[in-house]
Formats: sequence, C-alpha cells, structure tokens
Amino acid sequence: MHYELYYWTGIQGRGEFIRLALEDAGASYTDMARVHGDEVMQPFLDGKAEGLRPFAPPFLVSGRQVIAQVGAILSHLGPELGLVPDAASRRAQALQLQLTIADLVAEIHDTHHPIAASQYYEDQKKEAKARAASMRGERLPKFLGWFESVLEANGGLHPLREHSYVDLSLFQLLSGLDYMFPRRMKALRPSLPLLHALKDRVERRPNIAAYLASERRLAFNTNGIFRHYPELDADA
Repeated sequence: MHYELYYWTGIQGRGEFIRLALEDAGASYTDMARVHGDEVMQPFLDGKAEGLRPFAPPFLVSGRQVIAQVGAILSHLGPELGLVPDAASRRAQALQLQLTIADLVAEIHDTHHPIAASQYYEDQKKEAKARAASMRGERLPKFLGWFESVLEANGGLHPLREHSYVDLSLFQLLSGLDYMFPRRMKALRPSLPLLHALKDRVERRPNIAAYLASERRLAFNTNGIFRHYPELDADA
C-alpha cells in the first residue's frame, strides 16, 4: 500500500502525528502538499474528489478511501502498519488515548489563540497570557499526570503494554510542549519520569531517529500548534 498524506506545508501541525506513524513503520507514502503545493488539497476540500469530503487537513488517501481526523487516520493505519495490538478492546483503548491527546492538542492551540483562530496572536496577547497561566498551572499537570498514571498502570513502558501509535503521539506531544513551554516542562519533569523515558525511547527508534535527522522533519515554529512565546512560559 502506498499512502498519500495531505497537510499544510511549512508546519508540523496535526499532520506530524500521522507522519511519525508512517515513518516509524517504514511505510511508503507521499506528503502531497510538500511535493505539489497546498493547492493539491483543494479538490478534496471542495468535495470535487472521490471519497468523503474532509472538513480540514490532515487527511489520508488509502486505496479508494479518504480518511480525515488524526484519531480516525491512526485507527485505520494502526492495524495495517502493526502499530496497535490485535485485540479489539486494545484497539479501542488506543483510540481513546489518541482522542485524549487530541483534546489536549486543541487546548494547546487555544492557549495562544484564545479568542479566535482567525485573529493574530498579537491581537489577543492579554487573553493568551491568562489562558497560558491556566494551561501551565492546571491543564498540563492534569493531562500529563493522567498519562503518567496510564503508563504506570500498564507496566511503565507503554500505555498499551506494547509499542503503538500512541507512544509516537505522546513523543510528539512532549516534544512540542518542551518547545512551547521549556521552563514549565522542566519544572514538571521530576513528576513525569515514565513519560520522559518513553519520549527518549521513541526518539532512539531507528526509523524515528533517521526521520528526526532528515529534512522531512520540520522544526517547530510560531506558525504551528506548539508555539514558543517567552511571555507565555513560566516555572509554575
């Protein structure tokens, strides 16, 4: 199977969760917008291409299927790429965990755009500072502490007791947060030993290490989801 991934150029964004799964599995895929430009997505977004019309990127073309939403894409790819356990119950658990990551990613985005995604960050700085304080003090400890407890309950190495796409997504989540909130994440690190050990193990996986060293892995920047604005970061 050769896959086609559609996502905006210039940023990692939500598409990176899909790229990591494809790269880890050594799958054959084309990052379509990076090859053909963002306009290659428009026929799908306009409902003029075959398959279900996606609301927004990322979406994946797999055979004749068009699949949108990160959780749905990874749930589809997991069995094909060997990135999810065989049992139906464990696959459901993987999707639950992935959707919880998606919940946090949405809150992370709204930290720097608390009023409207269509407005510039500079136009909502005051509100972003208040939202960031809540994120640092309440939401990050709550979400990350929960993921830490899931790891502990399942033997400490993997949230599903074996390597899965959830491991890769937690790696991306922690990497993004380390970029976005370096001071706060450093302060939280002692309380999250299992999560950080997982991040380190994923980073050393051969295919992931090769991907991270390649030009395909774009750097975090202030156009994506995980944005570093010093005024939004603090130790607590």
